[in-house]
Amino acid sequence: MTARLDPSRDVIRRGGRLLVATTNANKLREIRPLIETELSAAGITLATLADLPPVAEPEETGATFWENARLKAISYSQATGLPTVAEDSGFAIDLLAGELGIHSARFLGSSASYAERFAEIYRRLAGRPSAARFVTALAVAQGGQLLFETETAIEGLVAPSPAGHHGFGYDPIFFYPPLGLTTAEMADGDKAAVSHRARAFRDLRRWLHGGQPPQS
Repeated sequence: MTARLDPSRDVIRRGGRLLVATTNANKLREIRPLIETELSAAGITLATLADLPPVAEPEETGATFWENARLKAISYSQATGLPTVAEDSGFAIDLLAGELGIHSARFLGSSASYAERFAEIYRRLAGRPSAARFVTALAVAQGGQLLFETETAIEGLVAPSPAGHHGFGYDPIFFYPPLGLTTAEMADGDKAAVSHRARAFRDLRRWLHGGQPPQS
């Protein structure tokens, strides 16, 4: 995990708003309980894109999770005038040379179902077991200035077959050995304790409280 801290974080002042810039309702559902209480205690209101006039969604042209998180945070903060947190995340499979990576949400095209995506992943793996991970890069920006960023991951395996009905996206095919479950089989509290996104937002919470996450 790596993280960076800019001392000018005090632009997020008590009584202000922090925009969580995602158009993905499932992500927002996971993010709210990870950060909303902390923001409220700091006198900061969580704002979403649904609370604002329509904002053009930036094109994700980055070659890495870092780059896409940065460009989204900077773009939305410039468009709205609000300090903004944005993240980019994906599913990386070792035997597929790190795919799906930054293309996870668009694998096989934006109209493909996750059942179709799972089937294609299993076809390419051809029965071979593979290590895999979920990765999240998170960035906070105000205007054109990047204030904070971190990247976190959860390591596991591609499950032998899809299992579970919780979560979303690739959760049914990501097996987490320490719990012996896919992330789609985990209760919400268990997933919040171990997931890549939860780890990134814990780093953000520490930053908001004035502490810097460990660097590596």
